[in-house]
Amino acid sequence: MTIKDTPEEWEIRATETPFVGNKTSVRTDEVVMPDGSVARRDYQVHPGSVAVLALDGEDRVLLIRQYRHPVRQKLWEIPAGLLDIPGENPLHAAQRELYEEAHVKAEDWRVLTDLYTTPGGCDEAVRIFLARDLSEAEGERFETEHEEIDLEYARVPVDELVRLVLAGDLHNNCLVTGVLSLVAARTGGGLDALRPADAPWPARPFAV
Repeated sequence: MTIKDTPEEWEIRATETPFVGNKTSVRTDEVVMPDGSVARRDYQVHPGSVAVLALDGEDRVLLIRQYRHPVRQKLWEIPAGLLDIPGENPLHAAQRELYEEAHVKAEDWRVLTDLYTTPGGCDEAVRIFLARDLSEAEGERFETEHEEIDLEYARVPVDELVRLVLAGDLHNNCLVTGVLSLVAARTGGGLDALRPADAPWPARPFAV
């Protein structure tokens, strides 16, 4: 048996979209089960996201702190954002988010990991990049709005982040997955063995 996720799509007898929002929507599908029965499945339709684990020369990760209304908490996170443009190269989106949220640029980019955030209820796919060789971006800072007006910033050592994750003090999925993937990559083939920044991404195909 090969341990690898594979594409598969069961028959859909009917579908409807009871809610359409600004960036996402909710879809209801009637899906044929293996025994022939039909079950209704509600899920959020999402354009996809990118996130950036930006690692500086002192082995610290760049973090932002932002209010997240659905969970009623201010969470420490890594820079991230939506794939707003269909077919957009995810690397370009990640570079944009790092600039807009942290006014930082990076010279070395790798794919750290890909994931589905909540595959039982949402089709969101996220690509997390590792960005190294950081420096301040040129020009004026991006003008923020809404929750991003209140952003806070920190650079935290990797070892300390691992401790905080395992202690249950940090909860953002991209931060948790990114930090633990970084540590795993270091103990494996090393960071230079990570996939290139333009590696294929079947969950969200893009133009190179």
